[in-house]
Amino acid sequence: MGEKARIGIVTVSDRASRGEYEDLGGPAIREWLERALTSPWEAVARLVPDEQAQVETALRELSDDEGCGLVVTTGGTGPAPRDITPEATEAVCDKLLDGFGEQMRAVSLKIVPTAILSRQIAGIRGRSLIINLPGKPSAIADCLDGVFPAVPYCIDLIEGPYLETDESVIKAFRPKHAKKSG
Repeated sequence: MGEKARIGIVTVSDRASRGEYEDLGGPAIREWLERALTSPWEAVARLVPDEQAQVETALRELSDDEGCGLVVTTGGTGPAPRDITPEATEAVCDKLLDGFGEQMRAVSLKIVPTAILSRQIAGIRGRSLIINLPGKPSAIADCLDGVFPAVPYCIDLIEGPYLETDESVIKAFRPKHAKKSG
């Protein structure tokens, strides 16, 4: 096995950043990843308010300075005036990957009609894949279940760490030529 992959987990919440509300989204992402990934990894967590400049700074630091091949955000993806996570993500990304947002909304719409209000996106910054998730823990799991089969191969394509999954939890798709033999 190679070195540990670093995965950024960013909770975007005014109330949680002020200590008025327990961060549930960040721990929900970590728990999902702990179940799903079999390759060694470590979390690099950030908790920031709904301020675009601070979200952009956190995303840049995790991608550029901390070397996270995957950065996952939670919160700030709705239509409310303070919801700015997609704008911050778009501002720091070199390329957007529209299919992630489309798939997350498609999965969520099967559960709740208000999923159409969700604006989460995903994109590439250097060798990092950044994915916005909703703030609700059950929605986080639904969205990760929907998009994660494509995540390890996407990270391979941008020369990030090789992530392997527990196929009983989530089966990652890689073309035959992209699979490493054990």
